Order: sequence, then structure tokens, then C-alpha cells
Amino acid sequence: MTRIVIVEDEIDIASVVQDYLRHAGYETEHFADGQSALDSIVASPPDLTLLDIMLPRLDGIEVLRRARSYTPHPIIMLTARIEEVDRLLGLELGADDYVCKPFSPRELVARVRAVLRRTAPGLSQSPTPPGDAPGLLLDDVHWRASLQGTPLNLTRREFGLLQVLSRHPGRIFSRARLLELAYDDTVDVTERAIDSHVKNLRRKLGAVTPEHDWIRSVYGVGFAWEAPAPG
Repeated sequence: MTRIVIVEDEIDIASVVQDYLRHAGYETEHFADGQSALDSIVASPPDLTLLDIMLPRLDGIEVLRRARSYTPHPIIMLTARIEEVDRLLGLELGADDYVCKPFSPRELVARVRAVLRRTAPGLSQSPTPPGDAPGLLLDDVHWRASLQGTPLNLTRREFGLLQVLSRHPGRIFSRARLLELAYDDTVDVTERAIDSHVKNLRRKLGAVTPEHDWIRSVYGVGFAWEAPAPG
């Protein structure tokens, strides 16, 4: 059975999360402070950890930092703090996703499933090659892209974003990181301009597949590529 560690000092929240995860078929273990959780994670890494940021004894960012020295297992951060610096720091240290409080327990379970599916043993962790996303073809030489046989008519800026996002499905990129990876020059591009390029990219992708939103916004952090579920 898949084992999930919940690190949350608010007992009511932890209890609700445990109930929903157990109902979904997961084994759960709860810790109310960061140090106890870290000791358990190092001794016996779970399949996934739900990690609050504000914790007694050892805060969630420090637990994440130290845990990453011992285990690559997926970690989802739970946070009520919206400061971007905390979120970006967490991503740089290897957080796999964020869930903001207050959250829907059903949504949390869905995010857990998505992260577990994305990081399951045997799946490639290397960047997605061109065309690996269903129906998506990228021509890196001529900066052209098509989806399900339909040309997307992208600008060079939009193509750069599509390259980075689609080749790392599920990974969350900050605006600053997208700016760094997607463009050779940044003279006329700001972090906030990324929002405009993403909006245009969404519109062009959505014109071909209106039933699916390929780019997920992560509030206060950035964006992630969301391939449709199999079947």
C-alpha cells in the first residue's frame, strides 16, 4: 500500500487529510512537528510527503532541505503563506508541488494522485522529447509547432515557452526561471511579460483542444505543463 507522511501541526486539518487519503486507499502517518517527521523520513522514506511550512521545532523549508539530502521521494508543500520567496525557495530545493490553504481535501487527493503518477518508479525522469506530449510536434530548427496536425503559428517567445514547459510535464517553473530558460536574450522581456506570452500560448493551444488546459497556473509561483490523463 502506498504510504503517505502528513506533516501538519494543525490537528483538525491533519485529521481531515488522513480521512480522505485513507478513503482513497492510501496508508498514512502523521507528524505534528518537523524534527519528528524528518527523523522518520530519513529512517524510512515514504512514497510521498505532505509537508506544511509553518511547523514547530523545524520548519517545513528546513525539513525539505535536509530530506532532499537523503531521499528523492515526492514532497508536496502545504502552505498558508503566499510570499513568493517561500514558494520559489521550496521549488529550488526540490518540492514537487504546492497546495495553498484553505484547500479542498478532494483537490488535495487529486494532486497527490497526479504527483505519484508522475513520479512512479519506472517512468522516465528525463525531459520530454519533442512530440512526446500527445499530438504535439516541435521543430526546433525553424521554431514551428503543431498540435494534432494543426499549426500553432507561434511567436518565437511563445515557442520558447512551449519548449521548456512541454519537455518537463508537471514541473512548476517560476516566471524568473522561464525567463532564463526560454529566451536567449531578455532585453524586451520582463517576468510579467511571461504572463502575456502564456495567455497567448494558452489561447492558441485551446483553439485546437478546447477540452483541455495544457498550462496550469500555480498561484504565486508560475506555471506547469499538464498533459491529459491517459484514456
